[in-house]
Amino acid sequence: MPKKLPNDFLSSLEQIVSNKGMITEQTEIRPYVTEQRGRFVGETACVVKPATTEEVSAVVKLCSDNNIAIVPQGGNTGLVSGGIPFAEDKAIIINLSRMNTIRDLDPINNTMTVEAGCILQTIQDHAANNDRLFPLSLGAEGTCEIGGNIASNAGGINVIRYGNTRALILGLEVVTPTGEVWDGLRALRKDNTGYDLKQLYIGSEGTLGVITAAVLKLFPSPKEQQTAFLALNSLEDALPLLNMAQSMIGDALTSFELIPRIGIDFSLQHGHGVIDPIEGEYDWYILMEASAGTNNSALPDLFEKYLEKTFEEQWVLDGVLAQNKAQSDSFWLIRENVTLCQKPEGGSIKHDIAVPVSSIPTFIKRANIAVEKLIPGIRPHPFGHVGDGNIHYNLSQPVGMDKQEYLNRWEDVNRVVHDIVIDLKGSISAEHGIGRVKVEENVHYKSPLEIKLMQQVKRSFDPQNIMNPGKLIPE
Repeated sequence: MPKKLPNDFLSSLEQIVSNKGMITEQTEIRPYVTEQRGRFVGETACVVKPATTEEVSAVVKLCSDNNIAIVPQGGNTGLVSGGIPFAEDKAIIINLSRMNTIRDLDPINNTMTVEAGCILQTIQDHAANNDRLFPLSLGAEGTCEIGGNIASNAGGINVIRYGNTRALILGLEVVTPTGEVWDGLRALRKDNTGYDLKQLYIGSEGTLGVITAAVLKLFPSPKEQQTAFLALNSLEDALPLLNMAQSMIGDALTSFELIPRIGIDFSLQHGHGVIDPIEGEYDWYILMEASAGTNNSALPDLFEKYLEKTFEEQWVLDGVLAQNKAQSDSFWLIRENVTLCQKPEGGSIKHDIAVPVSSIPTFIKRANIAVEKLIPGIRPHPFGHVGDGNIHYNLSQPVGMDKQEYLNRWEDVNRVVHDIVIDLKGSISAEHGIGRVKVEENVHYKSPLEIKLMQQVKRSFDPQNIMNPGKLIPE
């Protein structure tokens, strides 16, 4: 059982959020302390669910006065245990899911102001209903919350055109570790009046404060889309294919995703409603999409000329251009199942890495050789966002190997893969964050000066170290 909090502290919390905003029963708490993949189960005596910024402020101030640690939490869909308290943290969870109001949508300014607990898909739908696009899109969008997306600087499939979450935020409202409320909800694209404080909070994983609301950047809704599923001649051909797309299609290119044959095989075997779009089997595929903001644009002609050129250059051996939205959705269903359908194949050791786009084929080939040497029969499953250099380098266990025996090699495999990433001037975390899982790896690869500077920022904002202790940086 977790450390029991003082009764007067619990009663003070309940006075702030009422019994609707308090969970102390351990059976009810368990989902809030269980990591999405089930690798870790944390520990807390209390989950607090405030309904307003004022309640968050009062809860944080009470924790600050009593030196009680806080773990901010959104939809708990993170993959590095950034939103889970552990026994040594002796922390409570502040879950933001009750703060789910869309406060404003300004179609002229192309902005939307939302509270941190808003589900990402709800935000997307609300924007679409107003003929606008919020382009952040990722696998967990039906359950993840925008506060967590901001705190982890989430990526997704549209980064090549619209950027990470960092590029989509104009303003923030944040409760500081002392309970003060910083109102930075400015819907401005230019504000040159000092340090850009919001950028410190974006990607800080709850270690500097509690994000309670944000001003999001919107775009006109796409009116035309072109989606293609292409079979590559070789992995190396993905690079000139991308380069030509950026030259011929330009900013209309929104997604450029790499899919290995093993991903399609797993999806066909374990997925529901998945159809192989191309006859024959190839080692590598690209799923790409482009969009235009007007009807009767030049995009269809540009896309057709581009595809003709890729066949002429023999970079593409076969391909299918979606004829309607249903066929486009069927292509994207494969991409979704590439992630989901690894689980039935046993243990999967996962990496979320980034290298320069030009180094992607080199990384994959070097890593494949290295992990096969380390664990013969291992099944590499590299996929992801070629357009921004982010590859999810996941590794399924050898057929017939004991799952736990395989997962016990997680750190050994990490070191082999991450050494190659760093040698190629890359990053060990592209879009998932550091959380608790990668803290020591981060220290291993970052310079002491970089770690020291981050620690100085942390101490400046949170001298008591009550905000999400043990996450992102070493204490």
